[in-house]
Amino acid sequence: MKTLSKYSLAACLGFAVLAACKDLDVPNLNSPDLGDFQNNPTRSQVLSVATGLLLGTRTGIAPQNGYVSLLGIVGRESYNFDPADPRFVTEMLLGPLDGGSPAFGGNLWANPYRNIRSANLELAALEKVPLVNDAEKESMRGFTQTIQALDYLKIISTRDSNGAPIPTSIDPLAPPAPVASRDSVYAHIVRLLDSAAKHLDSATTLTGGAFAFPFALSPGFDGFTSTASFRKANRALMARVQAYKGSFGCAACWDSALTALSGSFIAPSGDLNLGVYYSYATLSGDEVNALFDPNARAILTHPSIVADAQLQAGGAKDDRVVRKVATLSAPKTAQGLSSQYQFVIYGSNIAPIPIIRNEELILLRAEANIGKGGVADLAAAVADLDTIRVRSGKLPLYSGAVTQAALLDELLYNRRYSLMFEGGHRWIDARRYGRLGTLPQDATTTATAKRFTKFPFPAFECDPRSPAPLGCGTQVGF
Repeated sequence: MKTLSKYSLAACLGFAVLAACKDLDVPNLNSPDLGDFQNNPTRSQVLSVATGLLLGTRTGIAPQNGYVSLLGIVGRESYNFDPADPRFVTEMLLGPLDGGSPAFGGNLWANPYRNIRSANLELAALEKVPLVNDAEKESMRGFTQTIQALDYLKIISTRDSNGAPIPTSIDPLAPPAPVASRDSVYAHIVRLLDSAAKHLDSATTLTGGAFAFPFALSPGFDGFTSTASFRKANRALMARVQAYKGSFGCAACWDSALTALSGSFIAPSGDLNLGVYYSYATLSGDEVNALFDPNARAILTHPSIVADAQLQAGGAKDDRVVRKVATLSAPKTAQGLSSQYQFVIYGSNIAPIPIIRNEELILLRAEANIGKGGVADLAAAVADLDTIRVRSGKLPLYSGAVTQAALLDELLYNRRYSLMFEGGHRWIDARRYGRLGTLPQDATTTATAKRFTKFPFPAFECDPRSPAPLGCGTQVGF
């Protein structure tokens, strides 16, 4: 990825939206104050902000106290034995999760909302910017709304039944937006993704074919840089959202998930890693992937990952464990916990992190067919599960019962190992299927680990509200 300084306007609007970016050492052309951008946006500015939305949505994913790591801990994919901060155990395992702890229980909130606000500024600017043609505007609207949907999905995935505010404002004097229910937030995400798809289609139609975005995308979007190809990523995200809704009890959502998948980049015989990714780089001002921890200084694999893995025909562990987990020469310990395993998923500090990829899409199709539950549906689910078992796990074909209950067990096993330490999937899956009680309750030197259903709202979100909504304060586990 190119250096952050090139996209300083986007960084400014994404991370300091309430103030002018006067502290950035860049020319005024690249860092106008917010009022200038709102009232007199230029072509170069809206293009820079579009690129900057990728930087904004990436923020908070790869830190050791970021989205992947913290959800990995509560989902028993990982430990963090950072000797400098015992809260990776005392708060993230023992609890309670504290909304007043901005690096832990109150985390995973401010960054996506900042980016959502930046996206709103971009959408407003597109209504008045000169020297940008209609196809370009439509392409940027489709891209921007897709990124907004992704950010809302990250927010509601951590807060779940606590809900989340939907409207955002850059006015510091505006009253806080009401907290919407989980279902309302998911409905908003669906509207954003569908609206985005229409804008992308419009750009394609206006140009008579696949239209390349007029702004720079990161290397993680290679192969998805036109409106037609990016629409496939949009539909992939829609399939995930509809599957989540299906697991909440929306029977019609299973068909919606399958429809979305038909417009995505799903390819059962294709590269399982095909997809869109968060990109990292060591260039000045850029961000590295801090999940790369080659000496296992802090991040360890939860031992249950290895213990629960199925065996290949020759007796070796599931190949997803073989590829993604290494055995240390000696166990590492902290506060009574121990692990002799480390992740080798991210081979360097510039390794990309998946947003969504083909392997997940195949499993989403299996999930949708299991949810539908007909004889032909279940047979189709078995075929997709076998694709993943054989191609990714090097396991024998599935030989269990062909029932919804048995295939759901098989699905969750494969999602656990295929999507391991990529984005909190195990914790999210266990919660949406009522299986948090199956997560190990590790014994530390002081107490037994708790299982958490959701994160609390951060204190700064609660302080202006009276009365405080459900979700403020702390989240006690069970």
